Amino acid sequence: MLKGISPLLSPELLKVIAEMGHGDDLVLGDGNFPAASMNARCLRADGHKVTELLDAILRLFPLDSFVEAPVTLMAVVPGSMQGDPPIWEEFRQVIARHEPKARIQFVERFAFYDLSRKAYATVQTGEGALYANLILKKGVISG
Repeated sequence: MLKGISPLLSPELLKVIAEMGHGDDLVLGDGNFPAASMNARCLRADGHKVTELLDAILRLFPLDSFVEAPVTLMAVVPGSMQGDPPIWEEFRQVIARHEPKARIQFVERFAFYDLSRKAYATVQTGEGALYANLILKKGVISG
């Protein structure tokens, strides 16, 4: 245990986000996301919700301010549900709390998978909400 560091962040996840450089992507996948087949660097966060993990990560992880949208969500497959998934509002609130200027973009399911395969790492959570997958692009800490 460390002071000031969320216990949701495993030593392995802390190592990965520290290793990542500017422009690297981190995927947070829900319980249905095919995380292990997307990326050789797949970390497990079973039992954790994406929103609580997102909150813990964004306390330490700067989002890229040099791109239009440093957060990417998987767009809803047409006909699979009415309206936006409820978890998206939770994502917006968490992101706004840490990075108020950060924009979110939406990409089609298979385009999201393509981006995930190129990411630095993928985190498989136990999240049960639908469409609770996102990609965070790491920025810099200006000193």
